[in-house]
Amino acid sequence: MSPRHAAGPDPGERAAVITGLGLTTALGGDVPSTWRALLGGGCGVERVDFAAPEGPAQVYLAARAAVDPGTALSSAKAAQCDRSARFALVAAREAVRDAGFPDASTLSAAGTRVAVAVGVGLGGLTSILEQNHRLETRGAARVSPRTIPVMLPNHPAAEVGLMVGARAGVHAPVSACASGAEALAQALGLIREGRADLVVAGGAEAALHPLALAGFARLRALSRRHDDPKGASRPFDADRDGFVMGEGAGVLVVESAGHAAARGARVHARLTGAGITNDSHHVAQPAPGGTGCAAAVDAALRDAGLLPEEVQHINAHATSTPLGDLGEAQALHKVFGETLDDVAVSATKGAFGHTLGAAGAIEAVLTVLALRDRTAPPACSLERVDPEIGLNVVGRTPAALHSGPLSAITTSMGFGGHNIALAFADAS
Repeated sequence: MSPRHAAGPDPGERAAVITGLGLTTALGGDVPSTWRALLGGGCGVERVDFAAPEGPAQVYLAARAAVDPGTALSSAKAAQCDRSARFALVAAREAVRDAGFPDASTLSAAGTRVAVAVGVGLGGLTSILEQNHRLETRGAARVSPRTIPVMLPNHPAAEVGLMVGARAGVHAPVSACASGAEALAQALGLIREGRADLVVAGGAEAALHPLALAGFARLRALSRRHDDPKGASRPFDADRDGFVMGEGAGVLVVESAGHAAARGARVHARLTGAGITNDSHHVAQPAPGGTGCAAAVDAALRDAGLLPEEVQHINAHATSTPLGDLGEAQALHKVFGETLDDVAVSATKGAFGHTLGAAGAIEAVLTVLALRDRTAPPACSLERVDPEIGLNVVGRTPAALHSGPLSAITTSMGFGGHNIALAFADAS
């Protein structure tokens, strides 16, 4: 990787700014409650019993949403949607209101070109399995007429698009656990290319089902620390043994600087760059040495016109798997070198689980909040950083970021070799 980077795109009307934030996670049903719980060391992981067709219930660790998304929607809308789309709608509605629009239907008023990009990993898995069970036990006539719309990977994006009047396009990237981050990369491109004035972008996931949990368990990807749910997921820890699945959504309103200024919008932060690569190595294992992740981070820095030493904060993908965390750390060392000693690295999945396709978007929201409040969030379950990791990981208490200009990087990786890195800067 080159240690120097050419200047990125000139700031101007087509620069991308973040004007709205929305979250629903195992820590809280909105941004304030999630952020408050995260900074306070909260953890949403618990033991969950799933009924089994035969024999005893199956017990897994999981991070279920703190607020059922169905309770925040009308009963009619909730009935029309898969749980993943319900999460997306709840988070998108909060983000839109946070951006200064009292009602989602007002986004496209006065000729504003509104687009949507919402990614998923497993998408409508629970709805597919529920309807298949109906088919097998009650017959074809009892299958819901909504089965096809809710099982499609674009279902959450389509529902958000209908809510906000997204006539400038609706996009639904599906890149496993990097989907939410890729949606934000798409949003950045839409703004820069002048194809949209405003993009509602993020990721959603609701896959806490015994089939998904059993599948990940068979891959030996899940933590087996069932006697300690709150300490089970330990990203970057010397004793990490796997992740805990979570559910939820993160959505951001990404807007052109010119459009935001014209309507007097508050700006939380700026989305300054994106890097997208693929390992082309293995369907479920990262490339040795984190080479693909390193290339994505390097590309994001170049796109943003940032030097490695200008980054003060990283929100890492950090799933708590032995190989994944080590590969990511090696990637960051490749790109940042000795400057990593001065970078506060947050690893937040221990608090709300690995939310698969929503993870990159949720962590993008947290990165924006870290820049806005100049506070790097803690790792609630960290005991001892693995010596092989060699990162300045934020421990169990938040870390203050300095008072000058701030830039941050987020990383996301997914099965299939997907690597996405996003660069953010404070609003100044």
